[in-house]
Amino acid sequence: MASIHKDIPIDAPADQVWDALRDFGALHTRLVPGFVTDTKLDGDVRIVSFANGTMARETLVDCDDKRRRLVYAITSERLKQHSASVQVLAEGDACCRVLWIADVLPHEIAPYMDAQMDLGAAAMQAAQAKSAREKNAA
Repeated sequence: MASIHKDIPIDAPADQVWDALRDFGALHTRLVPGFVTDTKLDGDVRIVSFANGTMARETLVDCDDKRRRLVYAITSERLKQHSASVQVLAEGDACCRVLWIADVLPHEIAPYMDAQMDLGAAAMQAAQAKSAREKNAA
């Protein structure tokens, strides 16, 4: 199984980033606007529309407020296996790191997933830093 790891520094407080991340139905408005264009909830599943035109059904596996960790799984015809965890770690009062790990099969899809996660990480960094600046200015 291919494992993809992203260690994402973010210029925003961990509590703020976690609040956006744990809002399972608000990817497109709070966590990664632009990278994700729409999210619809169907019970514990979110149907995600990405900017590149693809869609995914992501099932919420766990949301742990104490550890600031969210786990989800994707089911599709193209993916034999996809599970991911996203965890927010504080680095002082104004910064944090997000650890995003996805395990995928088949191996051949890993380069595509890696590139998509890079785009998602960049969108997350930009949106969360902008939100922190706006809160500080208010």
